[in-house]
Formats: sequence, C-alpha cells, structure tokens
Amino acid sequence: MSVKNEMTSGFLHSAYSGESMAHMRYLIWGDMAENEGFLNVARLFRAISYAEQVHATNHFREIGDDTAGATVTADGIFGPNKTSDNLRGAIMGELHEVEQMYPVYLNAAEFQNEAGAKRSFHFALEAEKQHAALFQKALDAVNEGKDIELEAIYICPICGHTVLNEVPDKCPICGAKKEMYHRF
Repeated sequence: MSVKNEMTSGFLHSAYSGESMAHMRYLIWGDMAENEGFLNVARLFRAISYAEQVHATNHFREIGDDTAGATVTADGIFGPNKTSDNLRGAIMGELHEVEQMYPVYLNAAEFQNEAGAKRSFHFALEAEKQHAALFQKALDAVNEGKDIELEAIYICPICGHTVLNEVPDKCPICGAKKEMYHRF
C-alpha cells in the first residue's frame, strides 16, 4: 500500500535514494580500506552497508504501489579518498541523517499519520546514530595508524540496528530476536 500524502512519499523516495547511495559508497570504501590494510574498518563499512540496504528496503516497501517515476535529491559524499577521509565523509553523512534529515521526515510522517513511513524513518534514525559513533571509533583508530579493534559486527535485518561483538537478546529498536541478526 502506498503512502497517502505527497510530502511523506517524497521523503520516502529521497530516503530510499540516499540509503541506496550509502550502501554502494560503503561497499566501495570497504574495498579501499582493505587495500590500505584496515581489514576491520573494511568489515565495518561492509556491515553498515548492509544496514543501509535494510533501510533502503524498508523505505522501498513503504513506497508500495506508487510506480510513477520520481526525481529525488539525496546528499552524498563522493570520490575515492584515503580511509580516514572516507570515514570522515561517512560520519558527516550519518550525522546529517541523525540531526537534519530523519527528524524532519519522521515529524512529517507523524503529522500526516503515515504509520509505515513513521516506522521506517524511526528504524533508520535510531540505527544511524550507532553508525556515526562506530565510524568515529574507527576514525580514531585510523588516525593513530591502527585498525579498529572488534571481533564481530551484528546487524538487525529488520531495522539495521548495529552492534559490536555481542548481540542483545532482542533488538532495542524493533524487538527482533537475537537469532535474526546477521554477523559480519
């Protein structure tokens, strides 16, 4: 089922576009980090890329049967740089989503009584907060000439919740069981 309100629909399309670009950008930056010898940073980029795919999929699902073409605007950092630069770009993108984009999109969905869009935006907003913090932790390590220390990265396939090393019994964002998490 499609959203009823044009504004929320436009926000879903833009969010889908932005998450899709982040998904691909993080895959590319993961390869670059691996080439620079930052194997755990590469894993972090790839894991968070999967979380961005989860967000894009949720937004796409909420767009529903609205099959008309859409021109979308989505911010993004472009270009291949050193891993430290790519991490700074990732942090900037995640903070933009946390501080600017998703709060506005979420408020519009709430105001327009679009429950599915509200859920999708909420899931993404909460996960993006974690992504910004994890990328900052990775940047701090890289700036010291080290790789980020981690055993495993776990991503909830329902909302994109991201956690290092140990999975919670249930996702604090969407309530998914720990067995559902994907391990990277």
